[in-house]
Amino acid sequence: MRAEGKGTVASLKIEIEQQIPFGSAEEEALLNLVRTSDCVTRTLQRKIRPWGITATQYNVLRILRGAQPAGLTCSEIGRRMVTAEPDITRLLGRLKALKLIRQQQDRQDHRMVRTQISEAGLKLLAEMDPVMARAPQEVLGHMSPADLEILIRLLERARQQCGDASNNVGNRKNQAGGPG
Repeated sequence: MRAEGKGTVASLKIEIEQQIPFGSAEEEALLNLVRTSDCVTRTLQRKIRPWGITATQYNVLRILRGAQPAGLTCSEIGRRMVTAEPDITRLLGRLKALKLIRQQQDRQDHRMVRTQISEAGLKLLAEMDPVMARAPQEVLGHMSPADLEILIRLLERARQQCGDASNNVGNRKNQAGGPG
């Protein structure tokens, strides 16, 4: 267990009003990670909300913008998403109802449906881009480049132990859609 008092602040313990010590450093780290993820997610959702879409829908639109003009299949979108989404088909249905995407049968394999971003989807992202481009700086700009590099490496190492490697969340090269 980590010793408190030598210049460290047990801020999570204070934030959640926990009276007893954490059971282990791993427990404290995991709860800090979950708390921080929630905080960052809520911050991004507040930035996205004025456009009437969710952070997950925003992520899909960015993925599809990066996959122009060919588009992607449902499973390809799922592999590239930053967060796992159990029902991609329903998510795409909502985006289609908003006219932000279009879908058509694949020309080579008629069993597959390819999804592309629509002109309305591109226009929406263009409106959002200036606000969303500032988000990383607003959320993490208080950290030094060295701290950010350490944070990135530590998060990647922590993710290696997740049994969800099939989502490719740990593989940055597959993140054509970027954050969101």
